[in-house]
Amino acid sequence: MRNVILILAFAAIFTSCVDKKESVNIQELNQQFINAWNARDADKVVSLLGEDVHFLQGEIHFQGKSEVADKWVRSTMGTITDLKTNVVSSGTGEDIAYEAGTFSVDVLPAGPDQPGGVGEGNFMLLWKKGAEGEWKLHYAQLEDLPVQAKNM
Repeated sequence: MRNVILILAFAAIFTSCVDKKESVNIQELNQQFINAWNARDADKVVSLLGEDVHFLQGEIHFQGKSEVADKWVRSTMGTITDLKTNVVSSGTGEDIAYEAGTFSVDVLPAGPDQPGGVGEGNFMLLWKKGAEGEWKLHYAQLEDLPVQAKNM
């Protein structure tokens, strides 16, 4: 019995001395992204992208920070406002974290006398921890429904 107590005591002391890895706050990462998007701060959004980022939407697949920044972030940012998400699944690990769920945005009118709209769909944002310990967006997937015109 004494050996069992000594083993348990040793295990407790050993595990308390082990460097515990802190997991990332995925809600905070995604909130940074959403806040930057809603503020139309393209530079901030791009700074959150990993060099190896992927963006998928339907049959569209952009790859790499430069292509994703130009063809998704900068070309889309001026067309929508008020990005909101409703998370239905999330998870974190030492080097990877994600959130997935539904999103909604206000779609700006394409021109004068054109109606605005509401866009809705599903999303997944997956983040990876880099070699320096920084978290970057690695994968973004949006699957949206047809835009519904807003009654003005």
